[in-house]
Amino acid sequence: MAKILLVLTGADHWTLADGTEHPTGFWAEEAAAPYEAFTAAGHEVVVATPGGVVPTVDRGSLAPDVNGGEEGAARVAATLDSFSALREPIALEDVDLDAYAAVFYPGGHGPMEDLAVSAASGRLLTSALKSGKPLGVVCHGPAALLAADGPDGTNAFAGYRLTGFTNAEERQAGFADRAKWLLQDRLVEIGADFQEGEPWAPFVIVDRNLVTGQNPASSAPLAAELLKKLD
Repeated sequence: MAKILLVLTGADHWTLADGTEHPTGFWAEEAAAPYEAFTAAGHEVVVATPGGVVPTVDRGSLAPDVNGGEEGAARVAATLDSFSALREPIALEDVDLDAYAAVFYPGGHGPMEDLAVSAASGRLLTSALKSGKPLGVVCHGPAALLAADGPDGTNAFAGYRLTGFTNAEERQAGFADRAKWLLQDRLVEIGADFQEGEPWAPFVIVDRNLVTGQNPASSAPLAAELLKKLD
């Protein structure tokens, strides 16, 4: 059994271009599906957040219409209820990477607010990438990669093939015109080789030890790829 670290946003809102605070947090499926996969494989999951705050789930991510219906919504809610580590997170700033076999970053709009500018998260991501340990990041989770700049200003993920929530998906979700910045644009700006699949369809990119997923539907397939790297 190995320990896998899930790094979640500590934000409960996302500040839009007009200063409005949009209620958010982490996206339910993006934590629940990997948690189910990792624990079913016999691994222990530890949660870390900035400052060790208990993470907030985006209430919209619990709705039946984004979980394939009432049954899917009930399953996701039940999984989160059983996920006791969500209520006992450690502080991201205190994480010892040596204690973990893999690192996983779920999304939700929350990472756009805090992890995108978290120096502690940036250091952890840079170290995880260099370590060769499996590193999974999904949907808006790649916002955290923006904080992984080295002393010379070069981002640790420059040149890596990766994906994340696309401009097309942000437009379809109704936020593209309201956001301060778009994730796909920023990932391109740091020098990443951004890959784009069909909106809302599962899409996973593997480049060395980095495994990224485009959207919520990519969470389970991404977790499966991460588990392959642990075998």
